[in-house]
Amino acid sequence: MADVYFQKMTPEGHQQIVDEIEALKADRPAKIKQLQEARALGDLSENAEYSAAKRDLRHLESRLRYLNKQLQYAQVIEPEDNGEVDIGTDVELRFEDDNETETYHIVGKQEANVDDQKISFDSPIGRAIMHQKAGTTVDVVAPASSYQVTIIKVSVNK
Repeated sequence: MADVYFQKMTPEGHQQIVDEIEALKADRPAKIKQLQEARALGDLSENAEYSAAKRDLRHLESRLRYLNKQLQYAQVIEPEDNGEVDIGTDVELRFEDDNETETYHIVGKQEANVDDQKISFDSPIGRAIMHQKAGTTVDVVAPASSYQVTIIKVSVNK
């Protein structure tokens, strides 16, 4: 039997999935009602409302299945305040090429959003800094180039 791969995520990422599932479940009765009303309009072969309602309901059900699988295989990581970079920690980095600093929140793959300063532990920069401590300079090997970053500060916000 194959090994099961668990999706590592923060407690916030887990809660976002739970919230989305609840919202979809709340929206399901309205989608079913739309489908029933469209079906009552008559000829299904040329009924655009019926096709759209059926497609929307299928999309909702598909998304629910996907999110439930995400929860089924979720491994929620509670960050430890041990000074090491891990999922759930905030890390302040100095980019050595231009001496600029940025603060990022380390998250699971599905939570990553650079616009919100959230980077995945599995991204090139995430892999380079994982389990490192403040004061460490690491080489980041990205597809386009390589560069160095120094970890200035690691913290846990609870």
